[in-house]
Amino acid sequence: MPLADQPSSRSLLSWRSVSLCVLLGTAGSLGAQTPPATQSIFTCVDGTGRRITSDRPIKECLDREQRELGSSGTVRRVVPPSYTAEERARLAAQRRAEELEISRANEERRRERALLVRYPNQTVHDRERAEALAQVDDVMGAVKKREETLVDQRKQIDAEMEFYQGDREKAPSWLRRKLEDNEEQVFVQKRFLDEQAKEKQRINARFDEELGKLRQLWATGSTSGSATLSR
Repeated sequence: MPLADQPSSRSLLSWRSVSLCVLLGTAGSLGAQTPPATQSIFTCVDGTGRRITSDRPIKECLDREQRELGSSGTVRRVVPPSYTAEERARLAAQRRAEELEISRANEERRRERALLVRYPNQTVHDRERAEALAQVDDVMGAVKKREETLVDQRKQIDAEMEFYQGDREKAPSWLRRKLEDNEEQVFVQKRFLDEQAKEKQRINARFDEELGKLRQLWATGSTSGSATLSR
């Protein structure tokens, strides 16, 4: 080849420089397209109401929930609070108390529904009250008849005791036992009558309480509020 047709050393060096730049540019472009490693962002609101953000779990919010966010701001997960053994025990006790309250509320709702089914109106309720009181009155009537019998028996015993001038020690043992038995039976009957009178008071108190609740339920036409399902 003629010397004039060969590339000069300066041209060759320039061509190599351009090639190197192209290669470096391509490598840089490829490196720019590689996504960076994703990092988490933790955020929470502490006890003073201050919002805190960090790239790791936040110690000021160990007693409350923290949210772990992705680079796009979406929530990856919710980190639950970290508690001491004493705190966990206290929270467990609180949960049990809440569950008991829910159970009590559910039971109250069931009782209200049962009352509405049993007593759709006040006429039915009044009738059942009267029937319950009448049953007690029947028992008291039988006891009073027994008392009358005991009174008549005591008259006979007193008549027999007149032969001994009312002195029990002079009366024969069978008569003394008869007198003692009569007195004991009178005491038992009186005590039973007192108990039945208290039973009537309890019946009226129960029906009065029911009636107060039923009037509210009848006014609304249903139980007050829906029951909360226990967890």
